[in-house]
Amino acid sequence: MKFTFPKLYDPLITKLKLVDEGKQELLLTELREVKTPTTLGFLNQHGYNIAHTDKDVRRNFLRLNYLLRDGIGVKVACQLNGREPRANLNGTDFIPDLIEHLDGDTGRFQFFALGTQEPWLSEGAARLFKGRPFTAADGFRDADSYPEFVAEHLQPGKTPIIVLAMGMPKQEEVAIKLQRALKGPALMICGGAILDFSAERFSRAPLPVRKIGMEWAYRLLKEPRRLFKRYVIGIPQFFYYVVRNGLGSTVRVSEQGAYNRKS
Repeated sequence: MKFTFPKLYDPLITKLKLVDEGKQELLLTELREVKTPTTLGFLNQHGYNIAHTDKDVRRNFLRLNYLLRDGIGVKVACQLNGREPRANLNGTDFIPDLIEHLDGDTGRFQFFALGTQEPWLSEGAARLFKGRPFTAADGFRDADSYPEFVAEHLQPGKTPIIVLAMGMPKQEEVAIKLQRALKGPALMICGGAILDFSAERFSRAPLPVRKIGMEWAYRLLKEPRRLFKRYVIGIPQFFYYVVRNGLGSTVRVSEQGAYNRKS
Protein backbone atom coordinates (compact mmCIF):
# COMPACT_ATOMS: atom_id res chain seq x y z
CA MET A 1 0.00 0.00 0.00
CA LYS A 2 1.35 3.39 -0.96
CA PHE A 3 1.57 5.86 1.92
CA THR A 4 0.36 9.37 1.18
CA PHE A 5 1.32 12.14 3.57
CA PRO A 6 -1.89 13.88 4.67
CA LYS A 7 -2.42 17.37 3.31
CA LEU A 8 -1.87 19.96 6.02
CA TYR A 9 -3.92 23.02 6.83
CA ASP A 10 -1.84 25.67 8.52
CA PRO A 11 -3.47 29.13 8.87
CA LEU A 12 -0.16 31.00 8.61
CA ILE A 13 0.73 29.24 5.38
CA THR A 14 -2.81 29.70 4.08
CA LYS A 15 -2.52 33.41 4.88
CA LEU A 16 0.44 33.91 2.51
CA LYS A 17 -0.08 35.95 -0.63
CA LEU A 18 1.82 33.95 -3.23
CA VAL A 19 2.91 35.71 -6.39
CA ASP A 20 3.93 34.15 -9.70
CA GLU A 21 7.49 34.62 -10.91
CA GLY A 22 7.65 37.75 -13.03
CA LYS A 23 4.30 39.06 -11.76
CA GLN A 24 5.64 41.18 -8.90
CA GLU A 25 4.87 44.37 -10.83
CA LEU A 26 1.14 43.92 -10.21
CA LEU A 27 1.71 43.60 -6.48
CA LEU A 28 4.01 46.64 -6.43
CA THR A 29 1.34 48.73 -8.13
CA GLU A 30 -1.31 47.44 -5.72
CA LEU A 31 0.82 48.47 -2.74
CA ARG A 32 1.56 51.85 -4.25
CA GLU A 33 -2.15 52.62 -4.59
CA VAL A 34 -3.40 51.60 -1.12
CA LYS A 35 -6.41 53.60 0.08
CA THR A 36 -6.35 52.66 3.76
CA PRO A 37 -3.65 51.97 6.40
CA THR A 38 -2.09 48.76 5.05
CA THR A 39 0.47 46.39 6.53
CA LEU A 40 3.04 44.30 4.67
CA GLY A 41 5.20 41.58 6.16
CA PHE A 42 7.35 38.61 5.25
CA LEU A 43 7.18 35.10 6.67
CA ASN A 44 10.41 33.14 6.94
CA GLN A 45 11.43 30.13 9.01
CA HIS A 46 12.50 32.28 11.95
CA GLY A 47 9.27 34.28 12.00
CA TYR A 48 7.23 31.11 11.76
CA ASN A 49 9.02 29.68 14.80
CA ILE A 50 8.43 32.85 16.83
CA ALA A 51 4.76 32.80 15.89
CA HIS A 52 4.40 29.33 17.36
CA THR A 53 5.91 30.19 20.72
CA ASP A 54 3.71 33.23 21.38
CA LYS A 55 0.02 33.42 20.44
CA ASP A 56 0.06 37.24 20.35
CA VAL A 57 2.88 37.17 17.80
CA ARG A 58 0.96 34.63 15.74
CA ARG A 59 -2.12 36.86 15.77
CA ASN A 60 -0.09 39.85 14.61
CA PHE A 61 1.25 37.87 11.64
CA LEU A 62 -2.28 36.77 10.78
CA ARG A 63 -3.52 40.35 11.01
CA LEU A 64 -1.09 41.67 8.40
CA ASN A 65 -2.86 42.62 5.17
CA TYR A 66 -0.07 41.20 3.00
CA LEU A 67 2.18 38.35 4.14
CA LEU A 68 4.76 37.26 1.56
CA ARG A 69 6.82 34.06 1.35
CA ASP A 70 10.47 34.40 2.29
CA GLY A 71 12.83 31.44 2.08
CA ILE A 72 13.17 27.80 1.22
CA GLY A 73 11.68 26.57 4.50
CA VAL A 74 8.37 28.31 3.90
CA LYS A 75 8.50 27.04 0.31
CA VAL A 76 8.50 23.46 1.61
CA ALA A 77 5.73 24.34 4.08
CA CYS A 78 3.61 25.63 1.17
CA GLN A 79 4.11 22.37 -0.69
CA LEU A 80 3.10 20.33 2.37
CA ASN A 81 -0.05 22.45 2.60
CA GLY A 82 -0.91 21.87 -1.04
CA ARG A 83 0.01 25.38 -2.18
CA GLU A 84 2.22 26.29 -5.12
CA PRO A 85 5.07 28.31 -3.50
CA ARG A 86 5.61 30.61 -6.49
CA ALA A 87 8.11 33.46 -6.18
CA ASN A 88 10.41 33.93 -3.21
CA LEU A 89 9.86 37.53 -2.06
CA ASN A 90 12.32 38.30 0.72
CA GLY A 91 12.19 41.79 2.15
CA THR A 92 15.83 42.65 1.44
CA ASP A 93 15.16 42.42 -2.31
CA PHE A 94 11.47 43.29 -2.46
CA ILE A 95 11.48 46.47 -0.36
CA PRO A 96 14.05 48.33 -2.53
CA ASP A 97 12.00 47.33 -5.59
CA LEU A 98 8.90 48.75 -3.92
CA ILE A 99 10.64 52.03 -3.06
CA GLU A 100 11.91 52.30 -6.64
CA HIS A 101 8.37 51.67 -7.89
CA LEU A 102 7.31 54.90 -6.16
CA ASP A 103 9.62 56.95 -8.40
CA GLY A 104 7.88 59.64 -10.39
CA ASP A 105 5.10 60.05 -7.85
CA THR A 106 7.06 60.75 -4.67
CA GLY A 107 5.35 64.08 -4.05
CA ARG A 108 2.42 62.39 -2.33
CA PHE A 109 4.57 60.12 -0.14
CA GLN A 110 6.40 60.81 3.09
CA PHE A 111 9.09 58.31 4.11
CA PHE A 112 9.77 57.05 7.62
CA ALA A 113 12.56 54.73 8.77
CA LEU A 114 11.91 53.22 12.20
CA GLY A 115 14.48 50.75 13.45
CA THR A 116 18.08 49.72 14.07
CA GLN A 117 20.45 52.40 15.49
CA GLU A 118 22.87 55.07 14.35
CA PRO A 119 24.90 55.35 12.21
CA TRP A 120 23.21 52.53 10.30
CA LEU A 121 19.74 54.06 10.69
CA SER A 122 20.54 57.24 8.76
CA GLU A 123 22.98 55.62 6.33
CA GLY A 124 20.63 52.76 5.51
CA ALA A 125 17.57 54.99 5.13
CA ALA A 126 19.44 57.43 2.86
CA ARG A 127 20.43 54.59 0.53
CA LEU A 128 17.08 52.81 0.68
CA PHE A 129 15.12 56.00 -0.07
CA LYS A 130 17.73 57.12 -2.62
CA GLY A 131 18.35 60.54 -1.17
CA ARG A 132 14.71 61.45 -0.65
CA PRO A 133 13.85 63.26 2.60
CA PHE A 134 12.89 60.93 5.45
CA THR A 135 12.07 60.97 9.15
CA ALA A 136 13.85 58.45 11.34
CA ALA A 137 13.73 56.95 14.83
CA ASP A 138 15.72 54.11 16.34
CA GLY A 139 14.16 50.71 16.98
CA PHE A 140 14.60 50.59 20.76
CA ARG A 141 11.66 52.70 21.89
CA ASP A 142 8.49 51.42 23.46
CA ALA A 143 6.14 50.03 20.82
CA ASP A 144 3.35 52.41 21.86
CA SER A 145 5.54 55.45 21.17
CA TYR A 146 5.83 54.95 17.40
CA PRO A 147 2.25 55.92 16.45
CA GLU A 148 2.75 59.14 18.43
CA PHE A 149 6.08 59.77 16.67
CA VAL A 150 4.56 59.29 13.20
CA ALA A 151 1.51 61.45 14.02
CA GLU A 152 3.80 64.22 15.29
CA HIS A 153 5.91 64.28 12.11
CA LEU A 154 3.36 63.37 9.41
CA GLN A 155 2.70 66.20 6.97
CA PRO A 156 -0.95 66.91 6.06
CA GLY A 157 -2.04 65.29 2.81
CA LYS A 158 0.96 62.96 2.61
CA THR A 159 0.79 59.16 2.40
CA PRO A 160 3.29 57.73 4.90
CA ILE A 161 5.57 54.93 3.70
CA ILE A 162 6.89 53.49 6.97
CA VAL A 163 9.76 50.99 6.94
CA LEU A 164 9.95 49.11 10.24
CA ALA A 165 13.41 47.64 10.72
CA MET A 166 13.34 46.63 14.37
CA GLY A 167 13.19 42.86 13.86
CA MET A 168 10.58 40.23 14.59
CA PRO A 169 8.25 40.23 16.46
CA LYS A 170 8.35 43.89 17.53
CA GLN A 171 7.98 45.29 14.01
CA GLU A 172 4.76 43.32 13.39
CA GLU A 173 3.35 44.59 16.69
CA VAL A 174 4.24 48.18 15.79
CA ALA A 175 2.76 47.77 12.29
CA ILE A 176 -0.61 46.78 13.76
CA LYS A 177 -0.50 49.67 16.26
CA LEU A 178 0.24 52.13 13.44
CA GLN A 179 -2.55 50.70 11.32
CA ARG A 180 -5.04 51.26 14.12
CA ALA A 181 -3.81 54.79 14.78
CA LEU A 182 -3.54 56.18 11.24
CA LYS A 183 -6.33 57.43 9.00
CA GLY A 184 -6.30 57.37 5.22
CA PRO A 185 -3.70 55.81 2.91
CA ALA A 186 -0.55 54.50 4.60
CA LEU A 187 1.84 51.61 4.09
CA MET A 188 3.67 49.94 6.98
CA ILE A 189 6.46 47.60 5.81
CA CYS A 190 8.03 45.06 8.18
CA GLY A 191 11.62 45.12 6.95
CA GLY A 192 13.76 43.20 9.46
CA ALA A 193 17.41 44.03 8.82
CA ILE A 194 16.72 46.01 5.63
CA LEU A 195 18.34 49.22 6.95
CA ASP A 196 21.39 47.35 8.22
CA PHE A 197 21.80 45.67 4.84
CA SER A 198 21.30 48.98 3.02
CA ALA A 199 23.98 50.56 5.23
CA GLU A 200 26.25 47.57 4.49
CA ARG A 201 26.49 46.74 8.17
CA PHE A 202 25.88 43.12 7.16
CA SER A 203 26.99 41.53 3.89
CA ARG A 204 24.62 39.59 1.67
CA ALA A 205 25.25 36.23 0.10
CA PRO A 206 26.41 36.12 -3.55
CA LEU A 207 23.52 36.22 -6.00
CA PRO A 208 23.77 32.52 -7.04
CA VAL A 209 23.49 31.50 -3.38
CA ARG A 210 20.44 33.73 -2.93
CA LYS A 211 18.80 32.37 -6.05
CA ILE A 212 18.80 28.80 -4.70
CA GLY A 213 17.41 29.92 -1.34
CA MET A 214 20.56 29.28 0.69
CA GLU A 215 21.29 32.77 1.96
CA TRP A 216 20.54 31.52 5.48
CA ALA A 217 23.51 29.12 5.24
CA TYR A 218 25.79 31.95 4.13
CA ARG A 219 24.69 34.08 7.06
CA LEU A 220 25.20 31.18 9.45
CA LEU A 221 28.77 30.77 8.22
CA LYS A 222 29.39 34.50 8.66
CA GLU A 223 27.83 34.74 12.13
CA PRO A 224 27.77 31.22 13.61
CA ARG A 225 27.49 32.22 17.26
CA ARG A 226 24.63 34.68 16.78
CA LEU A 227 22.66 32.56 14.33
CA PHE A 228 23.32 29.04 15.66
CA LYS A 229 20.05 28.89 17.60
CA ARG A 230 18.04 30.47 14.79
CA TYR A 231 19.10 27.94 12.15
CA VAL A 232 20.80 24.83 13.58
CA ILE A 233 18.18 24.45 16.29
CA GLY A 234 15.45 26.49 14.61
CA ILE A 235 15.19 24.55 11.34
CA PRO A 236 14.24 21.20 12.97
CA GLN A 237 11.80 23.12 15.20
CA PHE A 238 10.30 24.74 12.14
CA PHE A 239 9.40 21.45 10.47
CA TYR A 240 8.04 20.09 13.74
CA TYR A 241 5.75 23.11 14.04
CA VAL A 242 4.70 22.88 10.37
CA VAL A 243 3.50 19.30 10.80
CA ARG A 244 2.07 19.74 14.30
CA ASN A 245 0.09 22.86 13.50
CA GLY A 246 -0.96 21.73 10.06
CA LEU A 247 -2.50 18.56 11.48
CA GLY A 248 -3.91 19.99 14.69
CA SER A 249 -4.73 23.61 14.00
CA THR A 250 -7.21 25.27 16.34
CA VAL A 251 -7.69 28.32 14.10
CA ARG A 252 -10.91 27.86 12.17
CA VAL A 253 -11.34 28.97 8.57
CA SER A 254 -13.90 31.56 9.71
CA GLU A 255 -11.36 33.01 12.16
CA GLN A 256 -8.74 33.10 9.41
CA GLY A 257 -11.14 35.22 7.36
CA ALA A 258 -11.44 37.68 10.24
CA TYR A 259 -7.66 38.05 10.34
CA ASN A 260 -7.62 38.73 6.60
CA ARG A 261 -9.66 41.86 7.19
CA LYS A 262 -8.19 45.06 8.60
CA SER A 263 -7.50 44.62 12.33
